[in-house]
Amino acid sequence: MTKEVLQDCERKMQGVIDATKQAFAAIRTGRANPALLDRIQVDYYGTMTPLNQLATISAPEARLLLIQPWDKNSLKDIEKAILKSDLGLTPSSDGAVIRLVIPPLTEERRKDLVKVVRKEAEDKRVAIRNIRREANESLRELEKDGSLSEDDRHRAEDDVQELTDKYIDIINQLLEAKENEIMEV
Repeated sequence: MTKEVLQDCERKMQGVIDATKQAFAAIRTGRANPALLDRIQVDYYGTMTPLNQLATISAPEARLLLIQPWDKNSLKDIEKAILKSDLGLTPSSDGAVIRLVIPPLTEERRKDLVKVVRKEAEDKRVAIRNIRREANESLRELEKDGSLSEDDRHRAEDDVQELTDKYIDIINQLLEAKENEIMEV
């Protein structure tokens, strides 16, 4: 029983780590990264479609994203979606491809992005702690039902705490790496 609780706890915590990586990838740095465009939805013939399902996105240079739509008719719709997004980027099109030049970040904008990243990391830490709380409650329920002794519950809670510490450390490492990437000129 405790093994199932621990496995479920670890699976959920790994999900939080994956969500953290996705959230950090979507935060713009001074470097071009195709993951910046992951959240963009394009109105493609009346259906909201993720941009990465309509085009090939590449980063041929450090400050340039190249978007090659598979359907040339979707070029204007892709441009509109990028302009509507909160990325603050202006697309330029030559009729076949869209180029997105990533401007260098100002010092003030870098500091704002670091604040955003720190808040995101704190939200994920809270999610990890909530998973820990749920796992501990499950263990207490097992003890109350009589399927777990008090000593086994304490050992299992220690294991849950180890998992919590491990995954919070991973979030802290991801945060540090993202901060360094943002502050890099």
